[in-house]
Amino acid sequence: MCRNIKTLFNFEPPATRNEMHDASLQFVRKISGYTHPSKTNEAAFHEAVEEIEKVVRNLLKSLDTDAPARDREVVAAKARERAKLRYGTA
Repeated sequence: MCRNIKTLFNFEPPATRNEMHDASLQFVRKISGYTHPSKTNEAAFHEAVEEIEKVVRNLLKSLDTDAPARDREVVAAKARERAKLRYGTA
């Protein structure tokens, strides 16, 4: 789907509302094809972001796992290392 939408489940600390909003916004942007909607479509665009954010929040609350929570910093460090190997250093 979209590489900018990050996994939000099973992290310590848990996903913030801001992270859920950002993922919802990115999803609506991808689906609609708009980075910034026109004035005509602005209300529908923002309403969709709010609705998807609610769904994301409910989903994350209802999911359960036996796996230990992942550390955000460790996952981010691994991603940076993969990026270095893939793209090299500047």
